[in-house]
Amino acid sequence: MAMERTRIAKVDEVVLSRRGEQAKGTLHLTPHHLIFVHSPPPLNEQSPNTPPSRPRELWITYPIISFCTLRPSPIASRQPSSIRLRCRDFTFICFYFNDDRKARDVFESIKAWTCKLGKIEKLYAFTYRPPGPERDVVPSGWSVYDPMREWRRQGLGDEKRNLNWRVSTINKDYQFSPTYPALLVVPTSISDNTLNYAGKYRSRARIPVLSYVHPVNNCSITRCSQPMVGVRQNRSIQDEKLLAAIFGTTRNERPLAGLGSPTPEREDSGSSKDNSLGGDLHQTDAEAIEDAVIAKLRGDDEDSDDMDQKKPMVYGAQQKNMIVDARPTINAIAMQAAGMGSENMDNYKFATKVYLGIDNIHVMRQSLDKVIDTLKDSDLTPLGPNREQLQKSNWLKHIGNMLEGVSLIARQVGLQHSHVLIHCSDGWDRTSQLSALAQMCLDPYYRTLEGFIVLVEKDWLSFGHQFKYRTGFLSSEKWFHIENERVSGRYDEEEGDRKPSGDALSGAQKTFENAFLSAKGFFTKHNNDSRESINVDSEAEAGTDADASSGRKSTSKKNEHDKQVTKVKETAPIFHQFLDATYQLMYEHPSRFEFNERFLKRLLYHLYSCQYGTFLFDNERQRQEANISEKTTSVWNYFLSRRNEFMNPNYDPQVDDNVRGKERLIFPDERKVRWWAQGFGRTDEEMNVPLKYLPASAENNGEESELSSTHDSTQYSHSVPVSRVRTPVVTGVETATAAVGVGSPPGAGTNVSEIAALVENDKKHEQPSLTTSATITSEPEADVEVKDIPEVKAMEPESASAQHAVHEDVVEQLPDGLDPLGIGDVKDHVPATKRVALERRKEQLEALMQ
Repeated sequence: MAMERTRIAKVDEVVLSRRGEQAKGTLHLTPHHLIFVHSPPPLNEQSPNTPPSRPRELWITYPIISFCTLRPSPIASRQPSSIRLRCRDFTFICFYFNDDRKARDVFESIKAWTCKLGKIEKLYAFTYRPPGPERDVVPSGWSVYDPMREWRRQGLGDEKRNLNWRVSTINKDYQFSPTYPALLVVPTSISDNTLNYAGKYRSRARIPVLSYVHPVNNCSITRCSQPMVGVRQNRSIQDEKLLAAIFGTTRNERPLAGLGSPTPEREDSGSSKDNSLGGDLHQTDAEAIEDAVIAKLRGDDEDSDDMDQKKPMVYGAQQKNMIVDARPTINAIAMQAAGMGSENMDNYKFATKVYLGIDNIHVMRQSLDKVIDTLKDSDLTPLGPNREQLQKSNWLKHIGNMLEGVSLIARQVGLQHSHVLIHCSDGWDRTSQLSALAQMCLDPYYRTLEGFIVLVEKDWLSFGHQFKYRTGFLSSEKWFHIENERVSGRYDEEEGDRKPSGDALSGAQKTFENAFLSAKGFFTKHNNDSRESINVDSEAEAGTDADASSGRKSTSKKNEHDKQVTKVKETAPIFHQFLDATYQLMYEHPSRFEFNERFLKRLLYHLYSCQYGTFLFDNERQRQEANISEKTTSVWNYFLSRRNEFMNPNYDPQVDDNVRGKERLIFPDERKVRWWAQGFGRTDEEMNVPLKYLPASAENNGEESELSSTHDSTQYSHSVPVSRVRTPVVTGVETATAAVGVGSPPGAGTNVSEIAALVENDKKHEQPSLTTSATITSEPEADVEVKDIPEVKAMEPESASAQHAVHEDVVEQLPDGLDPLGIGDVKDHVPATKRVALERRKEQLEALMQ
């Protein structure tokens, strides 16, 4: 079989080009690696008697190749043929061959070893034999994480803390929820029978379960998938009971239960201990807006203390318990057409829900592709990347949005002493990012090497992030091209069809196209493996989990097991973004992490190298069925056997909340987001040079971006301009009685004037009626008419003056000069305002922060 895939095993006189430098050597092709061997040129000062330098070797594992292009050269041209490789660790290499036939043989061999394996079990991890230090690590990387040991560390089973949680074994055989861990932590008041019913209401039975308990206030971070609300506004009494029990676990034991919680906008004006936290608790404009709007919807007015005494004691009124839907509001609403959606807050009166507006996997994949396009010529030239093009990729914007959501969650748990439930669509992409990063901010243990490993094992591996789909270990033939066989133009990743450039699409088209991509796949004939994905290539590639959940036996299950392929549109840099965000926290808090930046870079490399078995499957069940711990080596063995290489010399393990810089809690400052230069294989000087001016992009609809000239440049990111009016990440806030920035929630207004009326009439509980009819069409071959769906469309103003007048009316109706649209660009209702409105909004922000 090896000889069938390897057309040629060795090629001499090959020239390697990388970052503008060239070296001549020999290229070897093995079943798992490309190996380029060359001798470095002798130094000018080297004496004749000095022995020659030892040959150097460059090893490239096949799965790390993300794109391969063959450029054949006609014999008459006298130009060498070339093969260009783009690697997932952002290494870009070009090989030149004197013989075109040999170049083709090398190309076909790489293609066969990369994307024609057909099974995960044929990857390098299953044949890799670790050296002695890795093999003899005690404890083994597979045993670093023990769920029961971690729950005990968090306090479960501690009689002194008397936590109201228990470990359920309802999923011990993975029949209840195949993508969840075997052990689930739920409130002690909830029976397994209730969990069974609640599981029918959550996508893939991923019910709300515990991920983290704060050691000081016993408040929790829980996670789940989206509810099965649908267009009929379905509800589940068991799900509501479960969530109420989660938020009620600290009803009697909460340390600050007897004290009134400060309103969010005044939380830094409390005790001296709070003030001693200094810069870590400094709120940005976005945080102030978010907290002010949330407080307004809850009725947390400054003069409401007397009123609170007259109100009945309903649990949840003292705490700021929150449901965090990581998706943009329009995406969540669109999912109702597919039988999914977001919580109807009429049924969850004990909580407030916020939408974070974090885009889905398709947007993140496209963003990274734009970064790669900016870096792709570095195999031929030593020039640095075009920083304006890097900025237009929106990569830093997505990282900043994620960190701002993390800050909101961490503040709710750590400062507001509240519970937070996090979900997105399936609860394994954005949910994993937010949950893990928030815990890293709250708990110093997760900032140690061992704690970080436990965090990744718990919130990513055990809770079922789809590593196999998101990373594309088995590659795809679509990533291999012969240059003169391609037609110029941009091709669709999945089908190869020519498409117009994305710049040709208007901003409104992009917004609504992205919103309905998440629901599109549910109108096709076959269910997809991921709620975030939109395509299923063929019946053989349809997910077995989806078939199992629908009660059908897949006729292609055996064939799928025998031959697995990568779905290009299921890939996304989700875990990469998590590592990038971790780097941002490390950069802001250099003495608070035990591990260093090199640890993150090597972990990103081994995510794709397939040298270790840790990331090869999608969930706990699959890893147990594959017996992965017996057949492969854990990636943590690699790091634990080389611990000294990954230690931070500036690490300070002392925790003291009374000493600035040593507090238990840390918070990200999204204004300081910068390029992770090492992660992208570049120097800091290349990636993080300040931009003096950036032309307006298509995403801004031609509006000018107002750059700050008053702030100290060292205080903010060294790679991007700082806007005086930054768009906060929260795009919508919803309670049982009011909503801001939500397109068409149950019982909420649908235009700008109604938003102001909702805030003004919060105590009257007046809810405008809705007209609910729409037709949503999916693929041409599967047209589906869905009735009673809240209409989702862009509201175009009659004129710029009319739009400004509406904006003025809304602002005038709000108390304290608060703009409800300040929590985010609510594209569901109105397009972005022009410069006059932007200036007015800036003045409101400045007044609010005084």
